[in-house]
Amino acid sequence: YTWWSNRGRAWDNNVGWRIDYHVVSKGLADKVRRTDVYRDQRFSDHAPLTIDYDWRHASD
Repeated sequence: YTWWSNRGRAWDNNVGWRIDYHVVSKGLADKVRRTDVYRDQRFSDHAPLTIDYDWRHASD
């Protein structure tokens, strides 16, 4: 999940929603190598969503 309510210990119980997205074109979708939701630290009620791309063949 990328968002947790501040009520009911949602973060501790990992009861959240997927409301943060990365939107990419079809041409870019095949360049995605890894996705992750960073939960090591809590910055707010949202967690950073990161995507790693393989740019070596970006002109294909």
